Amino acid sequence: MLGRIFKRSLGMLAVLACGAASLSAHAATDWPNKPVRVVTAFGPGTASDMVARMIAEDLQTAFKQPFIVENKPGASGIIAASMVAEAAPDGYTLFLTTNTANSANPYLFKKLPYDPIKSFTPIARVCNFPFVLAVEANLPVNSVAELIEYSKKAPNGLSYAYGNSTGQVAGAAFKSLANVNATAIPYKSTPQAMTDLIGGQVAFMFVDLASSQPNMKAGRLRTLAVSTEKRSRLAPELPSIAEAVNLPGFDLAAWVGVMGPAGMAPEITEKISTQINAMLARPEVVKRFTDMGAEVSPAPAAEFAKYLEHQLTVWETKVREAGIQPE
Repeated sequence: MLGRIFKRSLGMLAVLACGAASLSAHAATDWPNKPVRVVTAFGPGTASDMVARMIAEDLQTAFKQPFIVENKPGASGIIAASMVAEAAPDGYTLFLTTNTANSANPYLFKKLPYDPIKSFTPIARVCNFPFVLAVEANLPVNSVAELIEYSKKAPNGLSYAYGNSTGQVAGAAFKSLANVNATAIPYKSTPQAMTDLIGGQVAFMFVDLASSQPNMKAGRLRTLAVSTEKRSRLAPELPSIAEAVNLPGFDLAAWVGVMGPAGMAPEITEKISTQINAMLARPEVVKRFTDMGAEVSPAPAAEFAKYLEHQLTVWETKVREAGIQPE
């Protein structure tokens, strides 16, 4: 009697499991059948916001459903990352993420409400952003060496702004390695930091080329160098920090990619990854990225996953070398 009941129970469980699998497979095949939100950790006008909107526009055209960008700035990307990590892994919440949330934060904070690897499903790497060292237009310096000397002569030193982890780590590394007399001023987002830089409230900042280009062209900011180890093809006229003041190994840039909550169906992940990589292969899209100050660096989900693991090691080293203590 008990044996028959046990066998019947096992049969029911098997039926339920098959039904759940069938529903899951159907949901993956049917995706998307409603609007998809694309969460980004920085505000409107930032480099990641611009990329998020380009990708959302392309996915919307390809999949015939609205892809809506949601800006959730603050707390160094923790607000946005936590929101995505806690969302249902059904493909209707995506994360336009950067090295801030998924590479640097584990070493900038003692504790995070998410795991940079386990809490997410990697979908596609998108691009890299070189950063530039920019000063306010009225500061009487025209080179990196002059900025360093000027900081030492200022009675109270200088102040520098940052609105993301790349700017934070680059500024701290520059201060430490080049012996710059300066104090860091954190901002919620890059546009706010640039506003105060233009207004003279701070003296300099490391900022992505994409966000700073309009102000550079308008003469409101002066750029002195790029933060990558070698000159960037996007701004070949600028020396690298390493070249300008003999700091070999000074090499900082930001990456951008798309992720979802952990546990997304492989079929949905593959759909999105394939479309994003196809988009990044089109010459007109490459030109749009180049014009905004970004270098496309497409990679599918599996390759992006390996890249994420490697970047954790890279940023651990960068944060340590910059002398930053986790908060």
